[in-house]
Amino acid sequence: MTTSSETEAGPAPDDKTFPYQRKCPFSAPPEYAAMTERDVCQVELRGSGLRIWAVTGYETIRQLLTDPRVSASRKHANFPFYFVAPPEYRTETSFIGYDGDAHVRTRRKAALTFTHRQVQRLRPRVEEIVDTHLDAMLALTPPVDMHRVFSLAVPMTVICELLGIPQDRHDFFIKHGTALLGGHSSTEERQAAILEVNAYISDLILAKRREPGEDLLSRAMADYEASGEEYTDRDLFNMVRLLMNGGHETTASQISLGTACLLEHPDQLELLRSDPTLVKPAVEELIRFATIGDTAVPRVALADIEVGGTLIRKGDGILCLGLAANRDPEVFPDPDRLDITRGSRKHLGFGHGVHHCIGADLARLELEIVWSKLFQRIPTLRLAKPFASIPRKEGAVIYSLWELPVTW
Repeated sequence: MTTSSETEAGPAPDDKTFPYQRKCPFSAPPEYAAMTERDVCQVELRGSGLRIWAVTGYETIRQLLTDPRVSASRKHANFPFYFVAPPEYRTETSFIGYDGDAHVRTRRKAALTFTHRQVQRLRPRVEEIVDTHLDAMLALTPPVDMHRVFSLAVPMTVICELLGIPQDRHDFFIKHGTALLGGHSSTEERQAAILEVNAYISDLILAKRREPGEDLLSRAMADYEASGEEYTDRDLFNMVRLLMNGGHETTASQISLGTACLLEHPDQLELLRSDPTLVKPAVEELIRFATIGDTAVPRVALADIEVGGTLIRKGDGILCLGLAANRDPEVFPDPDRLDITRGSRKHLGFGHGVHHCIGADLARLELEIVWSKLFQRIPTLRLAKPFASIPRKEGAVIYSLWELPVTW
């Protein structure tokens, strides 16, 4: 998906290979206009030569993500982005890469932690975490990089506590999460990051075996032992790695990009300030509007599938483009307009089907608390430089900003 020659601001423009650059962080790449007319079309992944099917239609994506003939397994040769890391570095043994019963069984090890009821019990602690990091940001002399001191820090603190990871390891995981998902790392840098993270998690697993806690990792290990299921340490550290990346990089990206979006749409920000009850619909609309996981839903066809008159052959790679689906005018009227009163939960920001994001409720809770408190406690918050000059994570698995300089 990326190459070592890419710059921090993103890969060089390339009209022939995918992923395409967004001209604006809040709009789809211009190439999507022609692609949405066909709903399904072939593209070449940058740096690999692999040709896959890019799917843009909202209903088509929903159908594919519930079709048993479509696989999430990273073991298939044509799985999109498989070339980023060789087999020994892949996360095919975590539940994100399983189908059928294996997916249900392994996902269940973590699912109880992320139920709506359990997540709501975390509200007081998440509020405390948000306030603590706002205090830390306000103690600095502006301008400050909100992405570094706040957006990354809040979800990292939350997910580390859930997994039983000491707070002094936050910077370690932020650094390696950026290397894995940031979009400008070379294959060698990604592999080095995976090795270091795996080594740390392996040590963590040994420590939890000696002294189990009340954390998710300890409970997952106890569940495996009680059920008598066969498992390996790799099953555990792939689960931890998946939840670490999914639990902090995505939410951090949404905090920064969503905050910038509100600051760039002062009418919508004023609506939110004047009516704090709009925060829940605002969360849904900002997830739809920015769609940080545009290219984060790859699949492989297990059989020949006809989609809208196009035949996808068995073994072909598929990429479901969430940004295009979330701008489908048949589902979201006037889709290119930010409207925090829209509040539709039909968006595909958390995926769809059995692989719907396990942490969706937690992400919603964190975003709701962040955008409730942020503008209440810092009512004069504003960007410290023109938005167009802020470098963006073009070509990254999770789209975002590299920094968010703010002042007040």
